[in-house]
Amino acid sequence: MIPLLILGLLIQNPGAHGYELLALMEKRHYKYIVNFTKGSFYYNLQQLEEKGWIEQIQQKPSTSGHETRNFKITKSGMAEFEKLMVKYGTKSEYVNLQFYGALLFADEYDKNKLLELVQSQIDQTKARIALLDEYLLSTPELPGTINYFRRMNENSRSHHLVNLEWFEQLKADIEGPVA
Repeated sequence: MIPLLILGLLIQNPGAHGYELLALMEKRHYKYIVNFTKGSFYYNLQQLEEKGWIEQIQQKPSTSGHETRNFKITKSGMAEFEKLMVKYGTKSEYVNLQFYGALLFADEYDKNKLLELVQSQIDQTKARIALLDEYLLSTPELPGTINYFRRMNENSRSHHLVNLEWFEQLKADIEGPVA
């Protein structure tokens, strides 16, 4: 999915250089959509260039002395973007929360350690909600437009709130009634 993100960002930001694209992915919290690292990002950027889907554009010499490699999407890159939109736009898979796998053996695990695991999920979920709240507060939806990424993050926030409620109830159930 990283190629789709890079191509889409270049459509939105023609002439951007790699670091700008990576910074946008981080700022927009694309890590909640796909797992990426700096290395995997630059590898995919290089692959897109080698396949002819993006190309460097001539830039004015930098005043800072640093040479940047600015890119634009090519005609064949637009065709690839269209293919990737169909590929990922028609996919629907189950969410794989690895914690559920660990819960399969909760009865065989120390109760106090299990409570620590559940608390870890609560803490991580609260942190995700806080990041989403930060994003949502800083990007209002403009009247007459649809900000799809904002809507996606609103949906993600709703799912995290449901998970948080479930984790907190699970913790209370494990702790049992207070004497």
